Amino acid sequence: MKLTIKNLTKTYKNGVKAIDNLNLEIGKGMFGLLGPNGAGKSSLMRTIATLQSPDSGSITFDGINILEDKIALRKVLGYLPQSFGVYPKMSAEELLDYFATLKGVASKSDREKLVREVLEITNLYEVRKKYVAGYSGGMKQRFGIAQLLLNNPKLIIVDEPTAGLDPAERRRFLNVLREVGTNSTVIFSTHIVEDVKELCNDMAILNGGKILNHATPEKATSAIEGTIWTKIVDRDDLETYEKDYNVLSSNFNQDNTLNIRVHSIEKPSEDFEPAKAQLDDVYFIALKEDEPKVTLA
Repeated sequence: MKLTIKNLTKTYKNGVKAIDNLNLEIGKGMFGLLGPNGAGKSSLMRTIATLQSPDSGSITFDGINILEDKIALRKVLGYLPQSFGVYPKMSAEELLDYFATLKGVASKSDREKLVREVLEITNLYEVRKKYVAGYSGGMKQRFGIAQLLLNNPKLIIVDEPTAGLDPAERRRFLNVLREVGTNSTVIFSTHIVEDVKELCNDMAILNGGKILNHATPEKATSAIEGTIWTKIVDRDDLETYEKDYNVLSSNFNQDNTLNIRVHSIEKPSEDFEPAKAQLDDVYFIALKEDEPKVTLA
């Protein structure tokens, strides 16, 4: 079970190149597609989900040519977009029964069994009689997972699912996703590094429609071990340090000083301390290296 993307390109009418000659292979399990807002993640997700066509390239999944046989892909696809609407006066149970009918489950008893199963997996069974429109953000996202599980999908795509969720809802949602992601290929698109760190066995960093780094979170972090340095500095000195060093990130301390993290093959200066590499560092290094280089005339 493998998703293979070759030479995929998509340019919109306004001239924005959302997908830039992209090549990627994604196997079974949880795959994190990490990138900032505007990186091209949603464009790629929509293209894989057959909601838009690319200008060129190919996508295959488990023997299906996605661009030529969209219906075959849709039969094994579960898709949760960034935002989705629901009917205001229908309970979760009623709405899932309706979706199951649309997906071709004709038997009422089969639908009842299936609906109960997906409600239990997503921890929504106790609130199955409530209107989905009245659900919290996290509950709505879990309902989104419930509806995509109705056809037992082999390929699951979730686009920025934890954005806007409070910590408790995010935790519940990730636990549900972890449970359903063991037997399928799951593409998890996000700009939150922590989500990928907690959930994914493989990942890629995307920016400007291009893959900047593709590795497991462990290998990506190991590759930069010994090149991350930290130092406590005054706020007013941050700009100077950013000019002199490759500063990846800075965090406030309680005394209003800053803890900066710097990427350097060698120790930047005597007053820096070595720091353990983190996935956040991998992400910031990839984005910094992708920044356009300014040359002086």
